[in-house]
Amino acid sequence: MSEARARLLGTATRLFYTEGLHSVGVDRIVAEAKVTRATLYRHFTGKDELVVAYLREADQAIRDRVGEALGSGRPAEEIVRIVARAIADDIGSPGFRGCAFLNAVAEYPDPEHPVHRAVMAHREWFLTTVTELLSQVGETPPGLAGRHLVMLRDGAMAAGCLADTAAVCETFLQGVEGILRSRA
Repeated sequence: MSEARARLLGTATRLFYTEGLHSVGVDRIVAEAKVTRATLYRHFTGKDELVVAYLREADQAIRDRVGEALGSGRPAEEIVRIVARAIADDIGSPGFRGCAFLNAVAEYPDPEHPVHRAVMAHREWFLTTVTELLSQVGETPPGLAGRHLVMLRDGAMAAGCLADTAAVCETFLQGVEGILRSRA
């Protein structure tokens, strides 16, 4: 990745996450990244492609963290706890403003839009991953438990920027424990 592209993406990531996708214009990103408009369009066909790149970076960071847990050789139940703890840590981090993916899909509701499709690809991967992990815990079909965990995560991510983060994280982690107990 070129230095200019990295600056553009880093600037866009910061602004998109803190201020929203539609509220941040290309001119502001270009100015704060200290690049020309031509440089932006050399790396991205437009703002939509930049938003998708931002979401792909966020997706890859989460996949890397989950991949590290998956590669640890620990039992599936423990990996679910590690993933849940990472989510709780994100919620408790300074500057937390909710889930980048939920925020993005709220701004891009058209299911055919590339931004919406990027969000859905991330969610499908996450649901598949946690459902597969939960299939290794207990005997009953894991689909409902996987969907339950994703819904708990969504709720915690939304509540994490509206309420006391410690209480949100505690409730989320207890909910994950409840899912694991119901599978045992």
